[in-house]
This record gives sequence, structure tokens and C-alpha cells, in this order.
Amino acid sequence: MSPDAKPSSDGPVIRRPLSFNQEFLCGFDRGDEEGPFGPRFHIVHGWRLRGKVDVETLQLALDDVVVRHEALRTAIVRGEGERHQEIHPAAPVRLELRELAGADSAARDRAVEELITEVESGTISARRLPLIQGTLLRFDEEDAVLALVVHHTAADGWSVRLIIRDLAVRYAERRGHRQPELPTALPYREFAAWQREFAADPALEGARAFWRKQLAGARILSVPTDRPKSTGLPESTAVHRFTVDAELTARAVEIAQALRSTPFMVLLGAFAVMVARDTGNPDVVVPTFSPGRGEDRFHHTVGPFFNFLPLRTDLSGARDFAEVVTRIRTTSLEAYAHDIPFGQILAQAPELMLPTLEDGRAACVFQVFPFPFLLDAELIGDLEYTEVRRRLTSQPVGSDVPNGALWTLNLDPAGDVVAGIQYNSNLYDERSVAEQVDRFRAVLRELVGAPDAPLELRPERS
Repeated sequence: MSPDAKPSSDGPVIRRPLSFNQEFLCGFDRGDEEGPFGPRFHIVHGWRLRGKVDVETLQLALDDVVVRHEALRTAIVRGEGERHQEIHPAAPVRLELRELAGADSAARDRAVEELITEVESGTISARRLPLIQGTLLRFDEEDAVLALVVHHTAADGWSVRLIIRDLAVRYAERRGHRQPELPTALPYREFAAWQREFAADPALEGARAFWRKQLAGARILSVPTDRPKSTGLPESTAVHRFTVDAELTARAVEIAQALRSTPFMVLLGAFAVMVARDTGNPDVVVPTFSPGRGEDRFHHTVGPFFNFLPLRTDLSGARDFAEVVTRIRTTSLEAYAHDIPFGQILAQAPELMLPTLEDGRAACVFQVFPFPFLLDAELIGDLEYTEVRRRLTSQPVGSDVPNGALWTLNLDPAGDVVAGIQYNSNLYDERSVAEQVDRFRAVLRELVGAPDAPLELRPERS
């Protein structure tokens, strides 16, 4: 296996301005131990591999990916003076090999989830390049699991799917299996340059005007915490995982199709109704993350593209849930059509985030995130790849989120929704998070069960 990798001294270090997305991360900078530059601000995914894995070839294919995607070898320089990104020459990826022989099928399935949970509970330094590590657990000559961890400053969820696709292709090629040529992957620095050039385009004033009007007087969703921030407990993030059963999910999908919407819009509609009932305020501003990849030419580039996007919907006077979904649909389509970096959105509504600064409140983000390039029993060369999607065990330590909670819901091919809430455990107890999940499921069941029934938005009584 490769030793702890440091940037290679071969070749120049390239200095370039930050993208607006990287600037957004710098806004939450809390040093090298917490926040977006801390060792637990990462993304972890796993894939079951069927077929004999050649470890040396896997190492070389991982290194190929680092050569192809410069964001994985880019350091964000902060501190005194101008912040910037430094792009380093490629260095070997740290790849750990483990063996677990003799385990039966059930034990292997448990070991898969335990491995990914262990990796997610671990760390990866934002200062040690490349910003990706791998662990390969082999059960026998034909069955293994690969877990990858990537620092979130270098990649988003879309990017991780690009990484495994490119890894699989490079591995197959190195094994002598001819593959279709990979699409061109523009360097992330070109995205940063394009963003800054586009920001000066007069045409962008239309988007700014939209957000000035859309967010006039708005306040972002914030949720009361179990403990105030001033308690000063060390920041930590836990993960509460849950499912939405297949019958309820199928009904949500049916309503989405009937209303020319998406499952995200239906699930967000139910979440917005829950928030309106909890707060007594029908003017709901739920933040989500957009892929941030409006330019097609960057669809195959690895990097932090995600963009914080506030979705404001006024539910006042909505007759029924069908009308709620219709309003959510309009809100979502307009927001995505005017998707610009959040810093520019915030400049149009500087008081938007004030609730999240209160001592006893924190942000709450909701996303149902579609990803391309999903591998599901796909044979590439002599290996079959299946992404590990059904992780159902909650964990006390996971990937960091700053200041609050992040809901992530995914529609599984099995027919249900597999979901998780990453939450600051220094602010929230898991019991409170679990109670909120129970309320969400109950509201969703009520609303999709009778989408044309009169809608009640008054605060629920305990």
C-alpha cells in the first residue's frame, strides 16, 4: 500500500483564485480542527465489488483519478492575505487493504455497513494531499467492498459518483479491457474563472432582481436547539437514519406525477407544512442545495459545486396539499432558473440568515438529491460495481455539518426512501431529531393519503 502521501515536488504548484463555492466554505472557517476545513468535513461512499480485485491495479487507477481531477490535489490557502487555491502535482492515494475471510453472507453485509460507518466516523486532513483515501475490505477472491472518503472541500455528492465511474474505467483499461473514452473533465479552476467572469455579466442582474423580490422580508428556517450554542460544548455531528416505507413513497411519487412535479417537491411540501404547523408561520423558507452545475461543460468535473439555495413558499390560503405542491413546484423551478452563488443571493437579502445566529436556534437544510452515474450491479471490465445505498444504522459520529441539521432523502430502487439527518449533537439530542422524523412521516402520510382534503396549518398542540 502507498505510504501517507504528501504533494509531489515534481512539477509546479499553480495558484488560482477561489471559486464562489470555496469562498462560501471559507465563511464558516473555524480552523483546522472544526468546520469546513476540519478533518470530519468529508463525504463517504462505498461500493460492493464482485470479481477478483487486483490491488496494485486499483492503486494505480486511484492515482489516475487524482491526475484527472485536480480538485483532489488542491489546497485552499486561508489566513493572512488573499485566500486562494493551490493546485499541486499528483501524489499517490492512501489505500488500506483489509481481509475478512470465512464470513457468511449476513456477516458480510453487516461488515460492509460497519466499514463505511467506521470510515465516516474517522478523519481526513484538508492539509494532506490528495484529499481522497480508500479502504478495501476483501471477503474472498470474488467479493469485496471499497470505501472512499473525500474531503468535502474537494468534492460534492455528484463528484463522488464521477470518481467511482472514472476509477472503474481506468481500472478496466489497466486490466486490458477496452472502454469507451471518458468525457472531457475540465479542471475545477476553469469553473472558478467562469464563475467570476459570469458574475460581471450584466445579464446576471435579472437573477439578482429576482432574489431581491423573492426574499424581501424573508427569514431562513431555523430550529430551536436543545442546548444553546453559548454552552460551548465541542462541535460534533451525529447521524440519525430512517426510512419512509414503500407504500407511502409510492403514493408520494404518484402525486408528483399527477401534479407534474418531482418526488422532491412532494416531500418538501410535506416538510413545509410540518414547519408551518410547528411555527405558526405559513411563510416558509427552507434551504436546500442545488447541484450548482448549470453549465453542461462542467458536468464531468470533480469539485465543490454545491450551492446553498433558499426556497421560499407562502402557504397562506392553500386549499389542500395539492395546491401546496403546486406552489412548491413554482418556487423550486424559479429558484433553480435563477441559481447563482449563495453569496450573491445573500447580498440581495442581508437579513435572511439572522435567525440562525440566535443562541438557541440553528439552521435546518432539506434535500432530496438526484445523482447521475449510479452503479448498480454494473459490469465494467472484469469487476461488477454496486453502490451501497441502504445504510440504516444511526451513528454518534459522522461527517460534519456546520450549525444545525441536514436532512438528506434518497429514493431507493427498492421502492422506499432511505434517509438520514446529520445534526450537531452538541446542540440537539437524538430523541428530538427522532421525534421530528416521526412528525414528518405522520404529516406526509396524512397529506399524500388525502391530497385534496382541506388543509390545516394551525400550530399543532402537544
